Amino acid sequence: MRRIYFLVPDVATAKRVIDDLLLARIEEKHLHVIAKRGTPLEDLPEATFAQKTDFVPAMQKGVAAGGTAGVLAGLIGLSFPGPGTVIAGGILLATTLAGAGVGAWVGGMVGLDAGNSRLKKYEQAIEKGELLVMADVPMERVQEIEERVRKHVPQAELEGTEARVPAFP
Repeated sequence: MRRIYFLVPDVATAKRVIDDLLLARIEEKHLHVIAKRGTPLEDLPEATFAQKTDFVPAMQKGVAAGGTAGVLAGLIGLSFPGPGTVIAGGILLATTLAGAGVGAWVGGMVGLDAGNSRLKKYEQAIEKGELLVMADVPMERVQEIEERVRKHVPQAELEGTEARVPAFP
C-alpha cells in the first residue's frame, strides 16, 4: 500500500473527493482527513490518533533500541562466571525482552508528544483552512487514483506519495 497526500480547499471538495474514492472501491478505512481544529468534518473519515502522531514509528524505534540494549546487557551479564548455559540463555532472552518492552514504552511516550513528522509540511495549509486527505491505495493503483482526483477535483493539490504505509495506522 502507498499513502497519497493531497490538499483540498474546503469540506465540500473533500466530500466530493472521498465519494469519488469510495466509488473507485477504496475502502473508507483507508481514507483519512485532517483539518484545522474546530472544523466540522461532518461524515468525512477523520484521521485517527495513529495518523496524527509519531506514536507507532517512535514505538518501533524504541523496540529496536531497547531490544539491542537488552541483548548487550545480557551478553555482558553472561561474561561473568556463574550459571550454566540453559540459565544463561534464559537471562539473555529475559534482558532482551525487558529492553524491548521498556524501549517500546519510552518510544511510545515520546511519540505521543510529537506530531506526525510526515505532516509538518502541511501544517501551514491546514491552519489556513485547507484539508489534508490521505488515501492508502495499492501500489498498482496510485497513478489511477491520482488521475481520478485530478479529473474530478481539479483544484485538489496532489502533494506526493509516501513510499510505504505503516502497518498499524
